[in-house]
This record gives sequence, structure tokens and C-alpha cells, in this order.
Amino acid sequence: MSPRVLFVDDELYVLSGLRRMLRGQRNEWDMQFANSGSEALQILTTRPFDVIVTDMRMPGIDGAELLSRVAELYPHTVRLVLSGQSEHERIFRAVGPAHQFLSKPCDEKELIATIKRACSLQSHLQNKSLRNVVSQVGSLPSLPELYHRLVTELESDDASVERVGAIIERDLGMSVKVLQLVNSSFFGLPQHVACPKHAVSLLGLNIIRPLCLTAAAFSQYEEPSIDGFSLNHAIDHSLAVATTARRIANMETNDFQVTDDAFIAGMLHDIGKLILAAKLTDQFREIVAVAKAESLPLWQAEMQVIGTTHAEIGAHLLDLWGLPIPIVEAVALHHRPIEAGHDRFTPLTAVFASNWLLSTTNSEQPGEAQDDTVSNYLKSIHLADRFGAWQKVVVDAQCV
Repeated sequence: MSPRVLFVDDELYVLSGLRRMLRGQRNEWDMQFANSGSEALQILTTRPFDVIVTDMRMPGIDGAELLSRVAELYPHTVRLVLSGQSEHERIFRAVGPAHQFLSKPCDEKELIATIKRACSLQSHLQNKSLRNVVSQVGSLPSLPELYHRLVTELESDDASVERVGAIIERDLGMSVKVLQLVNSSFFGLPQHVACPKHAVSLLGLNIIRPLCLTAAAFSQYEEPSIDGFSLNHAIDHSLAVATTARRIANMETNDFQVTDDAFIAGMLHDIGKLILAAKLTDQFREIVAVAKAESLPLWQAEMQVIGTTHAEIGAHLLDLWGLPIPIVEAVALHHRPIEAGHDRFTPLTAVFASNWLLSTTNSEQPGEAQDDTVSNYLKSIHLADRFGAWQKVVVDAQCV
């Protein structure tokens, strides 16, 4: 069945332009065009759509309200904004329900590539009910202490980009949200941004302040009672993996993009656990109990209980939010890297090695891979002789 894509704009000439631009996709996509939010909702009642692409400024039901309704009624539909860069205030209202943001005028190749990627998302997460849960995630939970510090800083008369950036880069939920936004074409930045602190400096306080204070782009985490899981511990582990992954990448490549992606993927590799803890608390409580009772790595207990892992769940969200493919891949396969089929060092290599080394040297947590998993993968990418050097990086870091 051809992917179904719904375009919504109140300007008829814009819809005509989209029809002309996408004429070459007629044999690949089933496309519908709506001239208002209400017409779009009516069309959606007739059959399911894989992707909706909407303008923001429309009379009656505007883009933000439309996407909010779609998120509630049709959570499997990927929700994209295509709007003018002058509409920041309206965009803030769509930060929760929208998955990605594109700016008008949009490059034809970029629009087609974005929609194609959105149409292929189901391959990451086979469980439909889980896909629906993840697709409704507008923000990831943040540590209460950091959230309160951020709000206090933003409300102060002498708030600074440096201090705000320093707070955000210490939190997984806030970091991934600013990276989602800053790397969207809506802000028109020429480079890929991989550092949360840099992202904050590029967006500026005029963007960050309303995102936090009025648009609810960041949400406070209320720790559920899950024996064996702590958000503080999860964040500490993720930051350690990110730092070690960057060190390993620096040892193996001079490609700054690979190094930056390794760091961000390391930071975000366990965000699926945050989704499980916050949105599927009872199932995650059972998963943790099974892992403890059967002495299993957590991801294997997840497979037993819900049929997928936090890695696939986290990767699905990052893919929805349009983060770069190498980061999504590293998150998705950080327990099973050989499935990527690579024959060289990639950000996935750095994250897998970093996570495995840190986990196996942590007496509170069993190693998350077996030795043959490590050796088989490293042989496949011709780096079996490098593992000892990477191990030394971890040992030296822990001795500091």
C-alpha cells in the first residue's frame, strides 16, 4: 500500500505549488490536499494517513490545534509543520504535538526526503500500541532540580545564555528537545548542531524562555516508585557514556561529525528508559523485576515483557523528531551493533563500546553484552585490536 500523505494549507496557491512540486511522487504516495483544518479533520475520518504536513496560520482551526487533535485521535500519524519563519509564537504552540518543523519556502528534495523518512518509521517499532504511546510524547521528563533551576534562571532579570545552556546540557530531556528544534530547517541554520549548549546559544533566550515557560517544551519528572531505577542514575550513566564515546571516537577518527554524533548518541542512548518509566510505569516496573529475578540485562527483560527494547523505543522517538540517522542508529542498536552491517568505525561503535565497558565495570549493574558479542562485532569492523586501548580510557577516567 502506498504511503498516505495529507497536506493542509489555507492558501490555494500554496497547495497548487505543492501539487506541482510533488508531481513526481504521484506513483509513490497517495496524496490528499485540504484547504483548512476542519477539512483535514474530515478527510482523516475517512481513512488513515501516515503523514500530515500543515501550515500554522489558518483561520478557524490553526495548525497547532489541528496537530493537537491529530495527536489525540490518530497518534500513529507523523505530524510535520511547514510554515513561515516569522511565526515563532505559533510554532511554540505546536512544539508538543508536532514531530518536525520545516520552513517555507521548502526545498523540494528536503521535503521529499523528510516525508519518505517519516513514512518508513514503522520499521523501528513493530508494536503498534507502543508506537502510539511514543508518538504522543511531546517532551521527555527532566530532573526536578534542574527544571526548577532553569525556570529560576529564565525568570531572572540577568538570565544568561551560558548559564541556561549549562543547565540544559546536564539533562537528557531538555537536551534532546533543543537539539530537535535547532536542527530543524525552520530555524535555517547552515550546520548540524550536536552540542546542547551550542544549540541554546544559537536559539537564544528569546526562543528558550517561551519554550520553557509557556510552551511546556520541557516537563518536570515525578519519580515513580520503581525499585532498581533512578532518573539521576540514568542521567549520570548517560553522560558518562557520552563522554567516553567521544574519547573513543577521538582516538579512531578525525571526523568531527562522527565525534559529535557519538557524544550525542551516548547521551541519548537510554532515553527509551525514560519513556518507559514515565509513560508505561507498570510495565517498566515488571521489566526491572524480571531483570533482577532472572539476572538478565534490562534490554533482554524488556524483550520478554513487551517484545521490544528501550533502544528501539528511544530510536523511534528520535527518528520521529528528525535527529540525524547516525544518532538514531547508534541508539537503536547499541546492544546489537553487528545488525547495522557496517565494516568500519561509526558513532554506533563508540556508543556500544562505551556503554558495554562502563556497564561491565559497574558492580551495581551486570554487563549488557557477552564477550562474544564484543569480539564478533569488533572483528566485523576490523577493530578487534583496539578494544584494549578503549578499555584503558575507561579505567583511566575512573581513576581521575
